[in-house]
Amino acid sequence: MFSGRCDLALDADPARRLLPWLVAMIVYLAGLSLAGMMSLGAAVERWDTGLKGTVTVQVPPGAARASGGAMEKLLPILRKTQGVIAARALGKAETAALLEPWLGKEALGADLPLPRLIDVTVGTDPGPDLKALAAALSAAVPGTMVDDHRKSLDRLIAFVRSVELVAMAIVILVALAAVVTVLFITRTGLAIHREGIELLHLMGAFDGYVAWQFQGQALALGLKGGAIGSVLTVVTVAALSYMAGAVGAGLLPRLDLGLTQWLVLAGVPLGVTAIAMITTHVTVLHALKRLP
Repeated sequence: MFSGRCDLALDADPARRLLPWLVAMIVYLAGLSLAGMMSLGAAVERWDTGLKGTVTVQVPPGAARASGGAMEKLLPILRKTQGVIAARALGKAETAALLEPWLGKEALGADLPLPRLIDVTVGTDPGPDLKALAAALSAAVPGTMVDDHRKSLDRLIAFVRSVELVAMAIVILVALAAVVTVLFITRTGLAIHREGIELLHLMGAFDGYVAWQFQGQALALGLKGGAIGSVLTVVTVAALSYMAGAVGAGLLPRLDLGLTQWLVLAGVPLGVTAIAMITTHVTVLHALKRLP
């Protein structure tokens, strides 16, 4: 198809020279939207796996000092509670490591009062009565709080799903933009080469043969633009992933993509090229049927 004979001077069309760059822009926008959507989805799965079945008990520094031996009072209550599988008090170094991405290493000096944390593993069937547990812990050590990660995670998941819907809407709008762009360029080419098309008809050429003239060029230009857009997408995703890693673990989700996700991104330029070919073919055949 690339080396086949072309009876129309389509390469000379000014509008069609823009097609590779338009395809590149469309592939770039669609690729970034899909990459962001897949990265957020993977991050939610990691958070869900990491936080499922866990609860954190937090004792503020003032409460820990006011109640001598706070851990000795809280741990037995937790371990006797139905639905609690394990409870472990975190040391100061572990607590500092959790806070370091947010406060910075310099802020975590020796004089900084840190809360005491207890990592609690809970069952799901049956799970503990967290309200009753919080009341019992607060009665033993006033100021103690129970942080149920499930509630925060559910809100986060709802937000991420909304972002994913917006990203999918962007992909759909980009696909529609590709259809409209190719439609306009193809109609412009048909108007420019009307006399040549009529001559081909007089020579016995079928409508399908004329449509393949346009469709073949759409394939070549679409692949060229798709390659440009793919390179830009890979560079941008790699740069964002590097910057997210430089910010610090825990602040931003990783943008690491697996093999399946990269294969999905690799299919974006092929999909846009297919849209360009189909739109071109249908547009040309529809226009040729209206010619006298």
